[in-house]
Amino acid sequence: MSTLAVEIGWGWLLALKAVVILAIVPAGALLLGYTFLLKMMSHMQSRLGPMDPGGFHGWFQLIGDGIKFLQKEDIVPAEADRRVFAMAPAVVGISTFLIFVVIPVGPRPVVANLDLGVFYALAVSSLSVIGVLMAGWSSANKFALIGALRAAAQLIAYELPLLLAVVGVVIQAGTMSLQGIVAAQQDGSIFGWSGIGNPFILTQFVGFLLFLTAAQAELTQTPFDMPVAESELVAGYMVEYTGFRFLFFFIGEFGTATAFAAIAATLFLGGWSIPGVHGTAADLLGPIVLVTKLMAVAFIMFWVRFTYPRLREDQLQAVAWKYLIPIALANVIVTAILKVAF
Repeated sequence: MSTLAVEIGWGWLLALKAVVILAIVPAGALLLGYTFLLKMMSHMQSRLGPMDPGGFHGWFQLIGDGIKFLQKEDIVPAEADRRVFAMAPAVVGISTFLIFVVIPVGPRPVVANLDLGVFYALAVSSLSVIGVLMAGWSSANKFALIGALRAAAQLIAYELPLLLAVVGVVIQAGTMSLQGIVAAQQDGSIFGWSGIGNPFILTQFVGFLLFLTAAQAELTQTPFDMPVAESELVAGYMVEYTGFRFLFFFIGEFGTATAFAAIAATLFLGGWSIPGVHGTAADLLGPIVLVTKLMAVAFIMFWVRFTYPRLREDQLQAVAWKYLIPIALANVIVTAILKVAF
């Protein structure tokens, strides 16, 4: 009887965790979409953006857009591979949801504290390109196929500097667990002073810049938005999608941006931790601290998106292979030498 009770309790706990993850992704997409896509971009361009929907600064605009997409007709091209075409947005969405499984928001993990949490997060984030390729190939549209191939080439080029940027943090922390990396920063010290712990952005600032640059390319955001270049490909691999399937891609894009910002905040800014705060206080304040740091990182990412022009495809590849990867390798070597020496 007790074993059955434990199994039922475990099942309910797993279901609750799944619901939390399912709620985080669209909530993160809405938060970043409203804060940066609508408000930050409009103010940077000396305009107001939508102000009426919902009353306060047009907060209901994105929700209204989501409802509008749900009401639109689901159109599938006559020559498309219907099954693959339908599965592609789901693959992109699942990839986004899986990243949040290992992101810690407090001393107690939301879902799981994996020993290989960093490896897992970066591995599942790469799955989205499979959905992009499925969307491009199955649409029976040359613009969509070109966009998908560009996305695949971009992922291959920028996955390497992204991984190498994280290796420096892993070497310094001595663990691949995201919770362990947070603890290493919280309990660390700077030349004997532990007032703010040891956020790795101080020692891994080059890695932080590399991570943000590569993440920008992984998200296909300006200046690395060649897969969806509007002036060339209309909407790239999404050109044939309408209604709720297009909404899935939108949620996946901004949900993944939320995930990458959270990972950067965890790896380089101490994540949920506050030096000297433990126990119940950390449980309560941890999510607020992580969201604050996440928004600061996202601000930088979207600032770049709204400021710089698009790179050409050859320039995009040159940045990765000629500059980012050699710098990332040098950062790993220097970090390893200093780790052994000190």
